Amino acid sequence: MDSGWATLDTIGGRTVLRFERRLAHPPEKVFRAISEPAELAHWFPARMEAELRPGAAIRFAFEAHDMDAPGGEVLEVDPPKLLVYTWGEDVLRWEIVPEGSGCRLLFAQTLGEGGISGGLPGTARNAAGWDVCLADLAARLDGEGPRGVEWFPLFEGYVERYGLGEGTVRESDEGFVLRFERDVVQTPEHVWAHLTEGEEPAVGAPAPRRFGPTPPGPVSTVDPPHALGLEDGRVRWELAARMPGSLVVVEEALPELSAAALAAWQVHLELLVAALHGIERCWPDERVAALEARYAARLGAPARPAGRR
Repeated sequence: MDSGWATLDTIGGRTVLRFERRLAHPPEKVFRAISEPAELAHWFPARMEAELRPGAAIRFAFEAHDMDAPGGEVLEVDPPKLLVYTWGEDVLRWEIVPEGSGCRLLFAQTLGEGGISGGLPGTARNAAGWDVCLADLAARLDGEGPRGVEWFPLFEGYVERYGLGEGTVRESDEGFVLRFERDVVQTPEHVWAHLTEGEEPAVGAPAPRRFGPTPPGPVSTVDPPHALGLEDGRVRWELAARMPGSLVVVEEALPELSAAALAAWQVHLELLVAALHGIERCWPDERVAALEARYAARLGAPARPAGRR
């Protein structure tokens, strides 16, 4: 089996992830592995039950997680060449192309904006997850146990590759607003508990240290576990529930565009996401400097105003 980064496309306004794997097995064997419940149980992320005919309903279940799974519908079936079905708002397309004594497996996930995939912000989570699943599929076909591929390094790689950790900038009447969106697999309650370190913030009190790359100003609004405003709203955090996990949104209003602020926030959120997975890292000065230079070149933003890292 070969492996490689999934590619990311936009078709008809929808995000599409594409994977390709070469497998040393005939199409018939691979088709059974992607369609029969007994085989899917060894590598697919949910239990799947369906009659293989167009229009048939599909039942998915996350047996290892305390959460509901959306249903689906079979769209196309052409054994051993093609299987297409929906999973909630997503469309999964499996195509098997004969190649010598084996085949190529072409898999595409068209992501919905909500539901299980989380749209564009969720692409890193989905791509890394499918990489792990496809490795286990190949292992099953080879008669081996799960490969034990680690999800989090792949996730971080896809975030970097797809630019999902980068901030955006919009102009406002007072200057500029920096915005970051990070998809995480933890619930808002879990993220909030990590950010507050077990001490609930109060209006007028200093914010817990995890709410900013520099010491954050006083709390101006608080709505646990979903929102926190700092410095009369100059900085705002929002935690929106997703399935599974959360979308973490951070905005900061600035009078002038700052490459240093963008770099500092991006790294702060990178460290936060790692810490949510039990990985504590030191502040990476070289990473911050590289990001600052990148933002300055891209946006024409001035570097490092006073008071920033």
